[in-house]
Amino acid sequence: MREEIEQDLERFSVPGASWAVIEDGEITQTGTAGVIEAGGTTAVAPNTLFQAASISKPVAVLAMLRLVDRGLLDLDEDVNQKLTSWQVPSLDGWQPRVTLRQLASHTAGMTVSGVPGYPYDEDVPTTVQVLNGVRPAYTGVRVDLVPGTQFRYSGGGTLVMQQLLEDVTHKPFRELAQELVLQPLGMSDSDYAQPLPKDLHARTATGHDELGNPLEGRWHTYPQLATAGLWTTPTDLARFAIGVQRAYAGAEDILSHGLAREMLTPQTAATDRIGGLTALGLGVFLGDSGLRFGHGGSNTGYRCHLLAFRDTGQGAAMMTNGEHGSWVLPRAFARATSTYGWDGYPDDVAFPELPADDVLDGLVGAYRLDDRVAFSVERRGSGLEVTFEGQAPMNFTAHSATGFSSMNTVSTFEVREGRLIFGQGDAEFGCTRE
Repeated sequence: MREEIEQDLERFSVPGASWAVIEDGEITQTGTAGVIEAGGTTAVAPNTLFQAASISKPVAVLAMLRLVDRGLLDLDEDVNQKLTSWQVPSLDGWQPRVTLRQLASHTAGMTVSGVPGYPYDEDVPTTVQVLNGVRPAYTGVRVDLVPGTQFRYSGGGTLVMQQLLEDVTHKPFRELAQELVLQPLGMSDSDYAQPLPKDLHARTATGHDELGNPLEGRWHTYPQLATAGLWTTPTDLARFAIGVQRAYAGAEDILSHGLAREMLTPQTAATDRIGGLTALGLGVFLGDSGLRFGHGGSNTGYRCHLLAFRDTGQGAAMMTNGEHGSWVLPRAFARATSTYGWDGYPDDVAFPELPADDVLDGLVGAYRLDDRVAFSVERRGSGLEVTFEGQAPMNFTAHSATGFSSMNTVSTFEVREGRLIFGQGDAEFGCTRE
């Protein structure tokens, strides 16, 4: 499988990857491929740190559930009863009632799906500034759907949970996570450290864009710790999954059996994730009525995925340091099902396809847009570099076997019946070769 992963990294312009495999409730294999930064020679190692992105959420939810076990929190109490630093705001006189169960299952009706992070040269806001939408924060968090009525993924809601944990315990979330989850599960290479301490920079994978270019400043900072702020390794993510498996089986060293069952019980239907994860439990996506659980992650420059089987003690985690890791991950997990005999894993997982080499090479040339504006097309890996007359070159990355999306504008190219079609908004323009 390593050879196939290496081929995918090269094809999709992803510099590096790391993975860990779980069998019989133990980590039985780890693997790495590629380098921590494009153009460099430092190979990815098993202890190389990656941004876990949204896999930060289930780890944070486990911390919350441990406080529920201790009686400090109630899954179904209005969070405003214990929030002190910030309150879920009212809307024109109507005060929504939001619970931890809703926050953990993304049914609280809260805004802010994903968070973009803050480039290295930008000021980083506090948690309360993010919740309020006060500069330097980008957006605030509020309720705009009736809580409890439907699934809508909300990183903003996870941040509300983080603030509640801090208000109840009077401890910073980074310290809480270490105490409640990371240390007990032996996740010694994990830390909700934002910004990352300089002494860890040398063993950290740099994030890369769709073309495989390093991010300026190497990575973005995520003050929304519970939402997207975990630095970790696939091995540590596997330890987290094993801890949940053990708790569900009745080993109450990290979580009571009752709460472990609630964690892996479907709370609401959700949009499909890798591995047929089509429901939400508490903090994790579920497949096949909870027999599979996991979560994906997508921070700027990083893509990762965790998948585990509730009863068989199997699973895997994989992390990449490139935007196009989203192409690499499903292919790797689909292959793993035959390699490791994952019972019940969907066998019809479609590998995402990029344009064939002959299609890409055949698009190179000079064109006119609707017989007016001249432009030229060059191939750049699996995408295109397009230069419109009078403009600087623009990069279009492939999103399907026949389609390309601009990295700079809301523009696309589509190959239809051998002809290139340019699209912007609702408008489409035919492209004629010169």
